[in-house]
Amino acid sequence: MPGAAGYAKVRALTRVAAPDTEERLLGVGRAGTAEHVERIIRGWRRVDKKAEAMESAKRHAGRALHLYQDEDGMVVIRARLEPELGAVVRQALDAAREALYQRARGSDTGAGMINKNVPAGTFPADVSAEPPTMAQQQADALGLLAETALHHGIEPGAPGERYQVVVHVDAPVLTDPDAPGQSVLDDGVHISAEASRRVACDATRVVMHHDPDGQVTEVGARTRTIPPALRRALHYRDRACRFPGCARRFGQGHHIRHWANGGPTTLSNLALLCRWHHRAVHEAGYQMERQPNGELRFLRPDGRLLPDVPSPAAVPADPVHALRARHDAQGLRVDARTAMPGWLGERLDVGYAIDVLHPLAG
Repeated sequence: MPGAAGYAKVRALTRVAAPDTEERLLGVGRAGTAEHVERIIRGWRRVDKKAEAMESAKRHAGRALHLYQDEDGMVVIRARLEPELGAVVRQALDAAREALYQRARGSDTGAGMINKNVPAGTFPADVSAEPPTMAQQQADALGLLAETALHHGIEPGAPGERYQVVVHVDAPVLTDPDAPGQSVLDDGVHISAEASRRVACDATRVVMHHDPDGQVTEVGARTRTIPPALRRALHYRDRACRFPGCARRFGQGHHIRHWANGGPTTLSNLALLCRWHHRAVHEAGYQMERQPNGELRFLRPDGRLLPDVPSPAAVPADPVHALRARHDAQGLRVDARTAMPGWLGERLDVGYAIDVLHPLAG
């Protein structure tokens, strides 16, 4: 494509290009040198600056976030964010979603990030044969961001315990999810007994004793269900979620036999699971057990064995050759004249160029 814009020109043009001005700016890139393009872009940005300042003030005044609890107990969040803050939130959600739902190379990247190599029933959000929708993935990613912030603290040096989620659960409920008793959040919202067991797998624990009237008679010392030294050993051994096909780095310690049922808090009785597969083995009916040789075995809710995921597809031995082959298949030709401009040597009039090109000039 003789006369096409080279990298330096494209880099400059993309600073200001928009769908309605892209074609005219591409014409500038083809006709002029890289210096011409840089000078025109500087003039273009001066025109943009005044309009941007007014728009920025308007957006800042319109920022808002509303959070309320719906009738069914679900929390509804509606926000209007300035573009730069919205970009930060979007990037953080994308990073969290990628951490939760990334799959091996060669997987499909369509809706739900389906991986044909992952056995049905291993998707983390619903732990069902149907992959989560993009909206569900975004909700899951927001939950991971909140948990990460609370764990590390918002202010520099602030302990995570300043911001925590408290679950009140009776001891019999931890031992037997079918036993009567409370399992509620600090604000009184009920959660399932199995959810309480999942949270208690890897949390700070405070034991309280009550008299028949419900008054607290004794409060025990705060302890960790998994001590820090043991947690470090667990992360060093497992590295990532052990659920087949997952390998996410964000993990929670899971008691294979729950401590409330007499399971020891030892390395052999612990496994690292991401928060969604931790939910799978507690609330979705999946089971896991450690074999005599130390390997883990996972079973589906119906008792069938959940197989390991096949190895991911290998990277091409010669990726450059593969890229060129793909270009050939698409009819792309790149040679020494591809980025050569159509400039004839005349002097550049930046003011005239901006008046002609910029939709807000004049």
